[in-house]
Amino acid sequence: MLPAPAFYDASEVGAVRVERASLVAATAEAYRRAHAVAPSESDTTRVAAFGIDAQIAFCSPAASMFVPGAVDDCRRTLAWLYGNLARITRLFFSLDTHHVFQIFHPAWWVDERGEHPAPFTPITARDVRAGRYRAVTRAAESAEYVEKLEAGGRYALTIWPYHALAGGVDHALEPALMEAAIFHSLVRSAQPRFERKGARALTERYSVLSPEVRELGGRSLGAFAAPLFDALMRFDRVYVFGQAKSHCVLATLRDMRERIAAVDPRWMSKVWILEDATSPVPAPVSPALDFPRLADEGFAELRAAGMNLARTTDPIAI
Repeated sequence: MLPAPAFYDASEVGAVRVERASLVAATAEAYRRAHAVAPSESDTTRVAAFGIDAQIAFCSPAASMFVPGAVDDCRRTLAWLYGNLARITRLFFSLDTHHVFQIFHPAWWVDERGEHPAPFTPITARDVRAGRYRAVTRAAESAEYVEKLEAGGRYALTIWPYHALAGGVDHALEPALMEAAIFHSLVRSAQPRFERKGARALTERYSVLSPEVRELGGRSLGAFAAPLFDALMRFDRVYVFGQAKSHCVLATLRDMRERIAAVDPRWMSKVWILEDATSPVPAPVSPALDFPRLADEGFAELRAAGMNLARTTDPIAI
């Protein structure tokens, strides 16, 4: 295992600050020489690290959608990334990317009194049909969306706090993790890949690979992200971490499982889930939205399908 670079301070993880790119760059070349780290292009066994929505919005305690446990998840992830720097070929990160007016934000809906729903309010198809909630815009499509989302069986529509807004500080990758991405890029001569998702107003996009509802009123809301999937599957292993275990991580892994089963089931064993580097959204009052339970059940399904559950302290032994 390699040591963490001198600029890294675990106590700063979760703090909202500007990444120190110049300091990171000044450290990288000496570190590469001192530890004889070869460029990624020389790797005979290629390992990808896939960070899902590891952003300020979810990983900083003062942010809009902080996931309890995310700070420690990031610390464990960073120890793993630095310790295995010479084995990790390339980094991939998704960025949840939203706007104020989206179907899962309060501004989209009003109740019978004309008031916007509070965050974490579930809105069911029955609620919409009964007039308990109505969309302030694109009402017919919104009603169709709620029906189709429920028919999919994965999630009910949940109203979320405004989060990961494009152009805002909340949207950025967690700063200590961003510094690790810059450091890996410079030490291993490998460009990280960033994937934005979630900006379509009429659909949620928990999964990095596809929207929750792909079509409304005969119009496409997005398709499966085949180029990203194909890029990941070119690696011998894909380690997955990020936030939240109950939502974007789980939904992405389920999409991966479905596509792998259709293309080549042998690829299932390529996927390694760092289970101590992700946490669920806490359970709200409604038992139907017991997110920790749903996350645990989902991870059990993924393991049964052939994916691997690992911890950040486990060696990358190939």
